[in-house]
Amino acid sequence: MSQPLLLGVVGVGAALVGGLAVAAVVLVVLRARSTGAGAGVVDAVVAVADERLGATRGLIDGQLRSLSDELGRVTAVVSSLEAERSRQHGELSAQLRATVDQTASLAATAGALRQVLANPKARGQWGERIADDVLRAAGLVEGVSYVKQRALKSGTVPDFSIVLPRGLLLHLDAKFPVANYARCLDAASEHEETVRRSAFLKDVRARVRELGGRGYVDPGGGTLGFALAFIPNESIYAFVHEHDPELVDVALAQGVVLCSPLSLFAVLAVVRQAVEAFAVGSTATEIVGVLGDFSDQWERFCGSLDRLGRAVDGIERAYGELSGTRRRSLERPLARIEELRGRRLPGPPGPAPVDNLHLVDDGARGEAATS
Repeated sequence: MSQPLLLGVVGVGAALVGGLAVAAVVLVVLRARSTGAGAGVVDAVVAVADERLGATRGLIDGQLRSLSDELGRVTAVVSSLEAERSRQHGELSAQLRATVDQTASLAATAGALRQVLANPKARGQWGERIADDVLRAAGLVEGVSYVKQRALKSGTVPDFSIVLPRGLLLHLDAKFPVANYARCLDAASEHEETVRRSAFLKDVRARVRELGGRGYVDPGGGTLGFALAFIPNESIYAFVHEHDPELVDVALAQGVVLCSPLSLFAVLAVVRQAVEAFAVGSTATEIVGVLGDFSDQWERFCGSLDRLGRAVDGIERAYGELSGTRRRSLERPLARIEELRGRRLPGPPGPAPVDNLHLVDDGARGEAATS
């Protein structure tokens, strides 16, 4: 119920109460007049009625204010709920639009996939692309570890030929019949589904027999004792083994191993490890010879290093002798020579004694007389 309607109901109630009070007053006045009562009684009755009407009016006003406050709070809550509902509605609309877009994209993708499955050439290209991706993910390199579309002596052309040691090859075929599988998924009735499923399993067995007779398995001609038949989808791989458990034995009898993307990756990982182990084993003798040469050279190096160490020790002893004993032996005569030189050096010049002058003069006169 809205706020104006509630206020109207309360107003009507107040009017009814007020009308009843007025009617009671009028009735009392009329009775008083009919009985001949005085004016004082009428005034008293009117005063009591006014007092009661005032009390009733105050009570009604209080209730109206309380009701108005409560209606205000209810209105605020309703507004908040309305805003939240609008926000959630907007989010839900956005999610629905996103879901519609994703559904349309998924439908387009499914349609494109359906077209691919309906075209044999496109199916073959699709399987080859997935197989090539798995080969690269397993660490194999095109042109080194495997080759594409290389014809065999029998005239057949496998999709991939994996190169193994000693010139051996492991052939892989990526073409797989899935047309009846797609029809089985689109079957409108259980009977049609059963018929399509049987046709699909017959196609699979026929493909296995065909691969077994195409010369992909020829141990005398340089291949391994089996070939790989690639199923480019895990769901199809599981479907085949679920509805035809004996197919594995039939395929192995033909020398054919069925592989999904995951199982092909596992097979290639084992093949790669085997190739690396073979490479290490084939070079083991050469590695041992290299280790023997290294050991011989190491012994020679150690002998030369020991001789060099002894020579260094001799040089160190000779240097110690020269810098010690011989040096001290030479320093002692040098010190004596310096001491003697210090004794023979003349003293500082000074005045000559008189006696010495006379002696000099006498010597000069003697020399003159002699001459």
